[in-house]
Amino acid sequence: MEKRRKKIIAGLAVFMVLMWLCTLISKSIYASKLPMVSTTRTDSKYIEHIVEAEGIVEAGAKLPVTILSGLRVEELAVQTGDKIEEGDLLLTVDLEDMKLIMDEQELAAQKVQLQIDAIVHNKELAQSQKALEEARAREDYDALARYQDTLVGRAAEGVAQAEEALEELQAENREHENDWQGEDGEAKTEEELEAEWKAREQEEERLKQELQAAAYAEADAKWNRDNTIKDAGRKVEDILQEDNADATLSVYRTELAAVQDKIDAYKEILDQEGKITAPIGGMVTDIYVQTGGRVPDTASFLLADDEVPCQFRTSLSKEQKSYVNLGDDVKLQLDGRKKIDAKVDYIEENENMPGTYTALLRLPEETGTPGLSGKMVCSKAGEKYPCCISLMALHAENDRNFVYVVNEREGILGTEYYVEEITVSVADKNDKLAAIEGAVTEESQIIDSSTKEIKKGDVVRLSDG
Repeated sequence: MEKRRKKIIAGLAVFMVLMWLCTLISKSIYASKLPMVSTTRTDSKYIEHIVEAEGIVEAGAKLPVTILSGLRVEELAVQTGDKIEEGDLLLTVDLEDMKLIMDEQELAAQKVQLQIDAIVHNKELAQSQKALEEARAREDYDALARYQDTLVGRAAEGVAQAEEALEELQAENREHENDWQGEDGEAKTEEELEAEWKAREQEEERLKQELQAAAYAEADAKWNRDNTIKDAGRKVEDILQEDNADATLSVYRTELAAVQDKIDAYKEILDQEGKITAPIGGMVTDIYVQTGGRVPDTASFLLADDEVPCQFRTSLSKEQKSYVNLGDDVKLQLDGRKKIDAKVDYIEENENMPGTYTALLRLPEETGTPGLSGKMVCSKAGEKYPCCISLMALHAENDRNFVYVVNEREGILGTEYYVEEITVSVADKNDKLAAIEGAVTEESQIIDSSTKEIKKGDVVRLSDG
């Protein structure tokens, strides 16, 4: 009996050991399949913003080189980045093509000259006609003046004759005022005297009317003379009036001079065997002509002005622009060389790409050459926030920011760790840290990495590290 009891106890012990081993193995297998996460805690830190932007060195000022437009380029002798001196060869033009252009220009000059000759001839004819009209108008003026003076003289003579007749009658009336006898010496009757004085009064009244009419006729003659002569004088003045301004001849002469200047320029290029040389020295920064193409009517080349320091040009996004301002001190590294101090001298939003900006930095004299690449670094020490985490621990979804934290609970295999999601707001961030606000404490274990994708409620295991 005792022996059997011992066997039972031994079997029970073996069973318990086996159960413990099975539980341990099951728990190990279960745990091995769980995502392994590492956690971090919040910390009080400064959020520093560092903006790095690639760019290129360009000329501080560019000088244009213009060439007679329309010429066909046979061969280019320079390329962007070449350093040239005054007199160096820029390009060679197609002389056969240029000769055809010269023929066209000479024909155009002949046409313009014919236009000028026609205008000059017509102006001479017009001047001759105007001189003839002036002479005739003056003759008419003189003839009208003489004729009108004659008419006025006749009217004045009529007035004088009327005045003389009236004065003679008045004198005669005064002479016979007390004459009471007739021609036969007999006394006149009262009726005869009355009839005689009435006849004399009527005659005097008639002569007065004639005098008045003669005076009116003289006044009319003078008025008519003055207005007739005035009209004739105005005709002379109208003829002498200057003609309306006409710029046609000046325009044609200017056009002819321009064409002749082009022809002279073509001849000069012909004498140089089609070789176009640089009028000034500098580095070639832009070329606007190509072999086989024609020279534009704008600048064909742009050369860097050696007397003006170079500048660094870079592009900024809207977010970068929020941390870079006009006048900020920055570090600049050109083509991997030692960093130099610089300052942001110009910032402007790009019209063709709204939301992007161009920044320019003037370089010290004799620093950099056009075409060099470089990097601008602008560092801004931000504010200190009490709750900062690694940017890897911050998640975003549908304009919502959140973090995953680890909590403990009792499971079927004992204590286990599970994922909880906490919504937070971002006060500030850079490329490494984020300052957050929300239901996160200093004790919160915030997940910053995981071996597998996790979500709210998942069971995880903690990294030993």
